[in-house]
Amino acid sequence: MNLSLGLVTLVVRDYDEALAFFIGKLGFDMVEDRDMPEERKRWVVVRPPGSGAGAQLLLARASTSEQQARIGSQTGGRVGFFLYTDDFWRDHARFTAHGIDFVRGPAEQPYGTVAVFKDLYGNLWDFVQLKDGTGAP
Repeated sequence: MNLSLGLVTLVVRDYDEALAFFIGKLGFDMVEDRDMPEERKRWVVVRPPGSGAGAQLLLARASTSEQQARIGSQTGGRVGFFLYTDDFWRDHARFTAHGIDFVRGPAEQPYGTVAVFKDLYGNLWDFVQLKDGTGAP
């Protein structure tokens, strides 16, 4: 068997504000942005630069009150997303310059260097460089 995780959905308030954050501040790449008028939505997919065939993020605009209630708390306040880097300090400096809100500063852990930031909605992300210097687990 050969399986891989393709997409992870992040419920967002607005497509364009989410793109401004993920592309403008985090430097993610646009994979796809396609109108789906029959469903009154867009299919918006982004991914971290250099991630190749790794999992991608589907930015899905909330369309019901139940979905809107989940914006910013998709994992009940736990870290729900993990962004790996091959150069923690380079990217941490870039993110800080772009106003990324780090709620836990850099710390050395047995597995690598880690900090926690909030996305524009308040979801928590671990930002990690693993000890072996790679950006992949």
